[in-house]
Amino acid sequence: MMAKVLGFFASVFLIVLANTASASEVDMTNPYTMVQQVADNTFKRVTKDQKMIAQDKEHLRVIVEEELLPYIDYKYAAYRVLGSHIQKVRNIEDKEEKRQAIEHIRTFIDVFKSYLVATYAGVFTQYTDQTVEFEPARDADDDKIAIVKTKIVEAGKPDIKIDFKVRRDSNGEWRAFDMMAEGISLLDAKQSELHGILRQQGIERVIELLDKKSKLPVQFRGDDGNA
Repeated sequence: MMAKVLGFFASVFLIVLANTASASEVDMTNPYTMVQQVADNTFKRVTKDQKMIAQDKEHLRVIVEEELLPYIDYKYAAYRVLGSHIQKVRNIEDKEEKRQAIEHIRTFIDVFKSYLVATYAGVFTQYTDQTVEFEPARDADDDKIAIVKTKIVEAGKPDIKIDFKVRRDSNGEWRAFDMMAEGISLLDAKQSELHGILRQQGIERVIELLDKKSKLPVQFRGDDGNA
């Protein structure tokens, strides 16, 4: 069930990407234009590379890594998913034990990044008919966190409200770190999925599971004979 929820989040994110305004360069000083410009650049790349994608679907990972990932704060998102585990590591007194725990966190961040790439690559072309309406931009000059509100509109179906959470770093650049669909957070969903495993089996087991998922071949709806 949780996997379906996470797949829905990824799909919704890409719906929004598929329906944004035209742009060529990304203004990372504005959270609202950043989301729309990254979206446009990503789908222009998908259109340009259609022949390569047809020959090898794994090329979608390259597109995600080059066009989308630089604008996702995956490190911050990974820390949020780990939650209280971070504080436990900070409280470790033994130097060697703490060193190993920090190394595990670094490995988790790398694997989590690969997992995000695989997730977005796997649903990249499944949704093309929906349109997205963006709420008017607001002044975010003094904010560290901003919410870019959108609404997915599809004929014959209820509108879906989506909020993108973006965070400004110490350099004044904005990157997305979470998405909320109808009030449900992607990071909260992932944290709920992994919390029990993290507590009972440890971070190494969580790393193993995410690494396995990230290395699955990119598949589109219908590749396995199912809708």
